Parts: sequence; C-alpha cells; structure tokens
Amino acid sequence: MAVGLIGKKLGMTQIFGENGNAIPITVVQAGPCVVVQKKTTEKDGYDSLQVGFDEVKKAKLVNKPRAGHFKKANVAPQAKLMEFRIDPDEQDDYEVGAEILVDLFEPGDFVDVSGVSIGKGFAGVMKRHGFHGTPAGHGTHESFRHGGSIGANMTPAHVLKGKKMAGQMGAKNVTVQSLKVVEVRGDMNLVMIEGAVPGPRNGYVVIKKAVKKP
Repeated sequence: MAVGLIGKKLGMTQIFGENGNAIPITVVQAGPCVVVQKKTTEKDGYDSLQVGFDEVKKAKLVNKPRAGHFKKANVAPQAKLMEFRIDPDEQDDYEVGAEILVDLFEPGDFVDVSGVSIGKGFAGVMKRHGFHGTPAGHGTHESFRHGGSIGANMTPAHVLKGKKMAGQMGAKNVTVQSLKVVEVRGDMNLVMIEGAVPGPRNGYVVIKKAVKKP
C-alpha cells in the first residue's frame, strides 16, 4: 500500500473546463507531511510510516508523552498523526524527518479521500434515512414524521438488527472513492479534487491513491 498525504479541507469552489462547463472542486491543503516514525515487521509486527501534519505552534499544547515522541524523531510537534502501511522494500525511500510533498499526486490521478463527516446531532428518520412520513390526511394524529412500526409481536419477537430508526447522524469516518485530481499547486501545497470530500471546513482528511482505479 502506497503512502498518502494528510491534508486540511479548505472549502469548495468551481473552475471551468475546456468546453466551458463548470467543474465543482474541493480545495485541500495537503502537506507538507513529515515522517515521524518508521515501523518494521521485526520490531512492530508490520511495516508502516507514521506521518505528521500541521505543526503545533505552542509547545504547551502538546502533552509530555507525545512531546517526547517528537523529540526522539527530532521533528517539530504535529497536530495530526496518521499511519500508512507500506511495502518493506519501500521503507528505504523515506527517512525519519523527511517531508512528503503534494507532488505525490498529479493532475488526472484518482484518489480516495477519508474524513469525519459533519455531525448533524440526533435526527429523525425523515432526515436521517429519507423516510416519506405519514400522509397528513384527516384522521392522522401526531405521527407525521414518525418511523412507524418497528417489528412484530410474536414473530420474530424482537426488533431486527439494522432497523432504520432515529439516532445520531453524521460524525462518522467516511471514505469517498475514485475522485479525480484536477490540479496540483506545489508552491501553495494545494490539491484541487473534483467533487465533494467528507468533513467541514478546516477538517482533516487523508488522501490516498485510489484502490479501484489504476
């Protein structure tokens, strides 16, 4: 599995293609990421790179265990840490303290973007699952937005697992696959990705090469 980048979602805008058609894009500040630790099968049981992003400006905001971890690697404290599985023969391509830059991706590449979706709080079945609701005709009382029956009495005598009901909406790890990289600006560490990616503005996202497209 190839290494990826940690980034920060800046927002959405649009650009115009060669035919004049509007292309919605998400602007992500991706990197520079710094290699904080290299893990190997011999020592840790698997091969990976621990990568940090978004340097912490105030040292007092970093707790002592994490501060010691960064000091050992001789890198500045980072706000976000992420591990990327990597093939053993690729370990030598990266050293602790090295930077991984946005030029890891090129226009035309397809990527998978992961992030935490925007939290919507406790939501009903109409907002959360798209239920139509009860017809608001004569005789309908106080059940316009209710979920309706949730199960039978004797058979199966319980609510089936996975039943769509009201509950917490959003604030979950979400991955959107096979998004196209439209533009890369190395001087500003920006990646323009076609379409929407999970999370709010200034939320952290992880960008990896698409697993379903070469």
